[in-house]
Amino acid sequence: MKNLIRLSVVVLVLFSACLEKNTKTNNEATVDRVEWTEVDSIDVEAFNSDLEPGKLTMDVGVYFPSNFDDSFEKVTLNRMMESLEAAKEIYEPTGVQINLLWVKTGELDPKYFSIQANEVPGIPNTGYTNLYEHSYRNPAKLTEETKEAFESIIEPAPNNDRTIYLVALQDVFYPFLTVSEGRNWMMKTVRTGGLSFPTYSYPGTIPKEHRGVITITNLDRPDRFRRTIAHEIGHKAINVSHEYKDISPQHEVYAEGGLMVYGQGEEILPGEEGRWHVERLQLSPFLYLMDEKGTKDWNPDYEENGHYYDPIYGEYVIHFEGVPPIDEDW
Repeated sequence: MKNLIRLSVVVLVLFSACLEKNTKTNNEATVDRVEWTEVDSIDVEAFNSDLEPGKLTMDVGVYFPSNFDDSFEKVTLNRMMESLEAAKEIYEPTGVQINLLWVKTGELDPKYFSIQANEVPGIPNTGYTNLYEHSYRNPAKLTEETKEAFESIIEPAPNNDRTIYLVALQDVFYPFLTVSEGRNWMMKTVRTGGLSFPTYSYPGTIPKEHRGVITITNLDRPDRFRRTIAHEIGHKAINVSHEYKDISPQHEVYAEGGLMVYGQGEEILPGEEGRWHVERLQLSPFLYLMDEKGTKDWNPDYEENGHYYDPIYGEYVIHFEGVPPIDEDW
């Protein structure tokens, strides 16, 4: 009887192992990697001709699918490159330069042309904490479809987690909770023009090798064309939301002056008055110093998955109060 029980246990263990292996194989088989090729018409060497050794640098790669729907015209490769050129100018005063690794094109599975970035959140911010503290406690989580899309698009490389990837897509939707009336919340979805998937929103929930992804879906509007890529890189590398000077961050903030609010501004300011944006940028794990021989000395990585108050930032943080979204007499 004991031998029969042991045999049954062994069979069950072997069956479970086979099932797990087959499931993994089947899941892997559903994600086909894009066969990317470099775009010959883009002169990467000319783009990088002004790079200086010994200056803080970020690596950027561009993925532009070749098989978008014919009616999609919100993003073109020329606009993407012009917006990236503008980003170089915007970041130059901070002492940070952009190194373009390559620009690639290829056929992307059309099911990934439009994605929902993250799962619908379950816990709204009731004002007891600020936006960054709330995001740390209740981080955003990628949808399974978005994980698959990133797996299909991003090529495995030694510095995946240090590289910023600009990925053109047709639509990226971002769901969030907002007050409807009284003490009731409802889910809204915004159609993004660019989404940076910053670590202050996704601490520990985004695969490390994909944490550099930025999606670009609209460079058509003249009022935001020049600064869109610079703004999204700011979310990624400065690791802040929409904020400026005495304006604490929220999902949407319209103001003039700063790169990190909605408007025409391009300022990235240092010091506490500038919410430490220059200092935080210069500490970003996406930056490195390169010597004359081409050796890259990367900044230290995040210690706690990159939330806003990650220890790498030290004193370069702002402690601000949360704002109750409803009447406190509810």
